[in-house]
Amino acid sequence: MNLGYDKALYLLPFDHRHSYVKSLFKLEPPLSAVQAARVSDSKQLIYEGFVSAVEKGMPRAAGGILVDEEFGADILRDARRRGFVTALSTEQSGAEEFEFEYGAEFARHIESFDPTFAKALVRYNVEGDEDLNRRQAERLQQLSDHCRRSRRRFMFELLVPATEAQLLRLGGDKDAYDRDLRPTLMQEAIRALQNAGVEPDVWKVEGLAQRGDCERVVAAARCGGRAAVGCIVLGRDADEPQVRRWLVTAAGVPGFIGFAIGRTTFWDALVGWQAQTLTRVEAVARIAGRLREWVDTFEGAHLANAADPLAVATS
Repeated sequence: MNLGYDKALYLLPFDHRHSYVKSLFKLEPPLSAVQAARVSDSKQLIYEGFVSAVEKGMPRAAGGILVDEEFGADILRDARRRGFVTALSTEQSGAEEFEFEYGAEFARHIESFDPTFAKALVRYNVEGDEDLNRRQAERLQQLSDHCRRSRRRFMFELLVPATEAQLLRLGGDKDAYDRDLRPTLMQEAIRALQNAGVEPDVWKVEGLAQRGDCERVVAAARCGGRAAVGCIVLGRDADEPQVRRWLVTAAGVPGFIGFAIGRTTFWDALVGWQAQTLTRVEAVARIAGRLREWVDTFEGAHLANAADPLAVATS
């Protein structure tokens, strides 16, 4: 039923658009041609960091990029030519509701770049707006069905933002929501979307603090004959220590095949490059080094778990 993807996957995502342009460049769309070229060049710099990480030892078969068509079209083509794993974002940037970036033309845009994955970022809370969830699921089924027909792999980036009522129940404590409620809501969202005909090959999910929650998320993703479906950890712009904790926890769980860490990998380097406190070469090296750190952290925890599962589970 499902193609699945259970090989190692170390993804550098830099498909950010609306927030990226506003925060890094202090620009508001529509951009001039000169402004758009500056943004594209900054993404080229990130890509150079990825390529450098591969050249310096990051596993080539596992390494991949996630970038947008608007500012990364040339990057996608070059990465595909070089044989890297590629993922193309399909959603409108900055929108609370999932809509296709190119509307009814979404399939043509995907096929023109021939990426390994078509990716959708979606905010989905099963206790949220029912009509919103239904509309999103209907569009996502279209994308899922297209990927199945074209033998294209589908990556689903699941965000589960708290509702006002949920936060109220927890006294406004966002940490308590992440720890005590979000893991269950993630599992319920996965099941609800599967029941709506949405069948990703990889679930890109927010980090989890407890091994048991990681295990239950994998169980939901792989239920009903979906044994090859993989899960990867997203970074959520968290600080380095938090990202490392999420990676160590996930790496010990079969079914978690890697990560997609974006802003925590490249943001400081880009800010320094923009401020001219880092040269381009230095910024590229910093991105490459950070990416290799994530690989070493994940693979080290994975090996440690294989040797002593209890030690990692209780670390």
